[in-house]
Amino acid sequence: MKKELTPWERILLARHPQRPTFLDYLPELFDDFIELHGDRYFGDDPAIITGFGFFGEERVAIIGQEKGKTVQDKIKRNFGMPHPEGYRKALRIMKLAEKFDIPIFSFIDTPGAYPGIGAEERGQAMAIALNLKEMSLLRVPIIVVILSEGGSGGALGIGIGDYILILENAYYSVISPEGCASILFRDSNKAPEAASALKITAEDLLKLGLVDEIISEPEGGAHMDIIKTAENIRNALKKVYLILKNKPVDILLKERYEKLRNYGKFVEEVKK
Repeated sequence: MKKELTPWERILLARHPQRPTFLDYLPELFDDFIELHGDRYFGDDPAIITGFGFFGEERVAIIGQEKGKTVQDKIKRNFGMPHPEGYRKALRIMKLAEKFDIPIFSFIDTPGAYPGIGAEERGQAMAIALNLKEMSLLRVPIIVVILSEGGSGGALGIGIGDYILILENAYYSVISPEGCASILFRDSNKAPEAASALKITAEDLLKLGLVDEIISEPEGGAHMDIIKTAENIRNALKKVYLILKNKPVDILLKERYEKLRNYGKFVEEVKK
C-alpha cells in the first residue's frame, strides 16, 4: 500500500534529480524517431524536442520539453524553460502533422517559459498565445502527458489537447508554490502551505476537471522504475489513441472546444 503523500512531497518527487525526463521515455514509447529542428524564424530551442516517429504501427508527431540530466545538458536545455523559438518550432511541427493527418503526442515538463529579456524581445507571450489558439483548432487528435512539472504558460504553450494525462506525482500550476508563497505570505519558506492551497496535484486536478486521467507510478516515484513507468504511459496512450483516432474531425473539434470552455467553471451561491 502506497504512503499518502502531501502536496509538497509530491512536488519534491516531481523535481527529484533522478526523475526521468522526456528523453528517457522517448525510446521506450516510440520507434524510428526523427528529430526536426528550428522555427524558421530565429533558431532552434533545445528545451523543446520535436519530430516524427512511430507509436506501434502509427505515424505520430512528437513534442516534448526536456530539462536535461547533467549540468552541461541542463545548461544546453535551459533547464527545460523554452524560448519563443521553441514554441514556434512546436507549432511548425504540429501544422505539418495536421497537413498530413498525423496525430500529435505532447509531453510537458517545465518549470515555466523562460522569462529573460531576449525571450521577451522575441515575442514569448505572443508565441505562447498563438500556440493556444492554433492548437485549439488543429484538425488531428492531440494527446498531452504531464511528466513532472507543468509550469504556467510554459506548459500551456504545448498543452492544449483532446485528452490530458498526468503522472501520479506530477503537478500543473499557474505559479510555483515558492512564487505563490512569496506573493501571498511574503515568505517563500511557506511553499508547502502554498502547495496545499493551490490544488495542483494530480488528484486535485482530476477533481477539478483540468486533467482526464492519472497514470500510476511505482512505489517511491517514477525514478524507481523507469521501464514500468514508461509501460504505464504507453498503455494509457494506446487506450486513448484508439478512442480518438476514429472520431470524426467535427466531433473532435466540438469536444475540444467544450473542454476548453469548461475550464475555470464555478458555481455561485444564490443568497435567499
